[in-house]
Amino acid sequence: MLSGWFIALLATGYLALLFAVARFGDARADAGKSIISANVYALSLAVYCTSWTFYGSVGRATSGGLSFLTIYLGPTLMLLFAGVILKMVRISKVHRITSIADFIASRYGKSQLLAGLVTVIAVVGVVPYIALQLKAISASLAVLFAQAGNDLFPWWLDTTFLIAIVLALFTIWFGTRHLDATERHEGMVAAVAFESVVKLLAFIAVGLFVTYGIFGGMGDLFQRAAASPELVRLLSLDTGRAGTWTAMVLLSGLAIIFLPRQFQIIVVENVDESHLRRAVWLFPLYLLLINIFVLPIALGGLLHFQGQAVNPDTFVLTLPLAHGAHGLALLVFIGGLSAATGMVIVETIALSTMVCNDLVMPWLLRSTWLQAEKRQDLSGLLIGIRRAAIALILLLGYIYFRAAGEAYALVGIGLISFAAVAQFAPAMFGGMYWKQGTRAGAVAGLLGGFAVWLYTLLLPSFAKSHWIGGGFVEEGLLGLGWLKAQALFGLSGLDEISHCLLWSLFTNIGLYVVVSLNSRPDATEARQAERFVDIFRHAGREADARLWRGSASVEQLVALLERFLGPARARQQMAAYAASRQIADWKRMPADADFVHFAEAELAGAIGSASARVMVASVAQEEDLGLDEVLDILDEATQVRAYSRELEVKQHELQAATGELRAANDRLRELDRMKDDFISTVTHELRTPLTSIRALSEMLHDDPRLELSDRKSFLGIIVGEAERLTRLINQILDMAKLESGRAEWTTGEVDIGEVVREAMDALGQLFRDKNVALEGDIPVPGPVVLADRDRLTQVMINLLSNAVKFVPGGSGRVQVRVAVAGQRVRVEVADNGPGLTAEECTVIFEKFRQGGNTLTDKPQGTGLGLPISRQIVEYFGGNLWVESRPGAGANFIFTVPLPASEE
Repeated sequence: MLSGWFIALLATGYLALLFAVARFGDARADAGKSIISANVYALSLAVYCTSWTFYGSVGRATSGGLSFLTIYLGPTLMLLFAGVILKMVRISKVHRITSIADFIASRYGKSQLLAGLVTVIAVVGVVPYIALQLKAISASLAVLFAQAGNDLFPWWLDTTFLIAIVLALFTIWFGTRHLDATERHEGMVAAVAFESVVKLLAFIAVGLFVTYGIFGGMGDLFQRAAASPELVRLLSLDTGRAGTWTAMVLLSGLAIIFLPRQFQIIVVENVDESHLRRAVWLFPLYLLLINIFVLPIALGGLLHFQGQAVNPDTFVLTLPLAHGAHGLALLVFIGGLSAATGMVIVETIALSTMVCNDLVMPWLLRSTWLQAEKRQDLSGLLIGIRRAAIALILLLGYIYFRAAGEAYALVGIGLISFAAVAQFAPAMFGGMYWKQGTRAGAVAGLLGGFAVWLYTLLLPSFAKSHWIGGGFVEEGLLGLGWLKAQALFGLSGLDEISHCLLWSLFTNIGLYVVVSLNSRPDATEARQAERFVDIFRHAGREADARLWRGSASVEQLVALLERFLGPARARQQMAAYAASRQIADWKRMPADADFVHFAEAELAGAIGSASARVMVASVAQEEDLGLDEVLDILDEATQVRAYSRELEVKQHELQAATGELRAANDRLRELDRMKDDFISTVTHELRTPLTSIRALSEMLHDDPRLELSDRKSFLGIIVGEAERLTRLINQILDMAKLESGRAEWTTGEVDIGEVVREAMDALGQLFRDKNVALEGDIPVPGPVVLADRDRLTQVMINLLSNAVKFVPGGSGRVQVRVAVAGQRVRVEVADNGPGLTAEECTVIFEKFRQGGNTLTDKPQGTGLGLPISRQIVEYFGGNLWVESRPGAGANFIFTVPLPASEE
């Protein structure tokens, strides 16, 4: 005889074992010894097999025969498209994605609206699935307690509500110990993999017991079933339901990716992309093994309990109990508990993160309460929000169970959730493969598909339970027959799931495509579309992809991190980041693009990418190309590519002109690239000082009582930025004149030694300010050449200015040498700076090209000085080049010919 207390103690002990496995996994991860292998990852995917699989598949097989297999054929077929999943994983790693809402919102410009909409759909859609787990555990406990004489709980206690409370507490204890959602939950993944093994062994054990213990094997069982007219139909395929089978396969194939828990496990928790190779065959093998005995158990239950009112969903448990196998029944109960708790833990953790980051935080960031809140550490608040969200989600699951869940079989409840999350497919797949998809299109598609799902599936489930009126199902909304909830526009003959899937996806995809084609993305959307669609082309160049320009304050960014991560956590992360950049003290880190990106990524783990972007933007002023400029560049590039294709077609017709056409095509591409570089760089260089001048001028204008010292400081910056604009314009005009041949030249005899000394004297203060040594080896008098004195002075000033920028302050040294070498005068400017690579030596004289990382650590200047200097030297018959290697400094050398009289 079973004891209710023993059952409760066994369940508690098993949950404690799960927690111990998770703690062990986390401890191994903290020690740098990951427990997640390819096998563990593949087994963790079996969180897909919930109590629906453990109990509900048998129940579905008793009425639909082999149709239960459709729920497992879909995931198997989806894993054949491993490239799609790999692309999701790669995108998520590069962009630090933490949830399915984060993924969709990030693709469409990090939209808070879109993230919130996806979260609402996910929560509402998955609530029935959570109710399924509560129903399964409740039903299994009811069976066991009935056998035990119900000696544990009084008759008036709602055990389902108690189960919901226990699961909420366990999930809070299990999954909200850390704040940062970008950290992988290796302990949780290990626990889920352990649960997968337990439920598989339990199900196989009961299958063997029924097939070979109660009956005489597969042959005996199927012979008895074939002899029964009521059961023989379960052994054949119903070809008349091909449409339903197709819908189920499609629905389950989408669910394996788009259920929040599946996205969490498959994508977010992936530690090694190579693990997918094992998962694509091990997970389908797992599905095969756990389904081998579904039909035998279903047939065995129908044969054994023929004529008795036994719920087919509980055959897995009632058959062992009916034959006195109490130990096996307890193992089955633990297997079912594993199936349900694994789903609840991962699902509610994923959903609570989405609720916190994408619903609550955007509201808090806009509220006056958060601005007035004086606490510097909000990490505790964020964890509290996630814990409250877990409790609320499980409460909603219980409410749905009471409102509608008792009117459905387990499988029916699960399919309602599958149809809901299928609405993410157009926005997700479209965002990964179609650059023209827009935020407006994604919002329209999700709203339309979700509305159809509500009307055709969720609300009818409440109507079946008589919680709301059923007129809109039987007669149509407002009595209009074509608006019948489960026969829209007169389409009848389909089951409710297939009907909902057809109309919801048709509406979703149609609105997504039509609205996207009739709307224009902003610059951020266009940039994200490029990064997502071409992830394999750009992922290896993350630094290049981060085209961030602007101004930021380290102090303000650090304050943000400390407030939302907690001071200890924030300082730990900043110290690790500083070490990765080989900076001893994180307080000395520059507020460059890398640090801004780091701060945004860290905040995203706590409050979501959309909210993180808003918070970073509040303290960092980003500069970006306008949408019109981006579209102009794209349009012109498209025209060039179209012209290129025309040329390629002509090549087949004009074989004699093949070489010329290819050369013209290459030249067009090069001109287009140069034009794009010119527009991009000049736009940035002009905008930066103008932005500073405008901002400071507005401050002076708006606050006439500004302190005198501040006014002098602002005016000094304005003057400096104006001089910077003047230099830029002068250099651009100089380059234009030189390239067009309209430059004015005054040629005469020039003592090149005097020119070099004057340039050194002119820049002497600059070298002294930076504490850089300037040395010269210049003969007196120097060699005389025929040239323009002012132009040669310009060359020397450019080379000396370039050298002082790149040498280290305090230990920097620049040496200038002038000598005669044969028939030419040779001038060298050598420094002990970081030097140049061989590739940089070849491109340094191109317009707007500078040494170093010009995206993050861009030196002051426009990149026009060296190209102008080379054109001046070449005008007088000379050459200008550089000799350098990394770590050995750079030596810029130019030569000009001596006059004929001095040769």
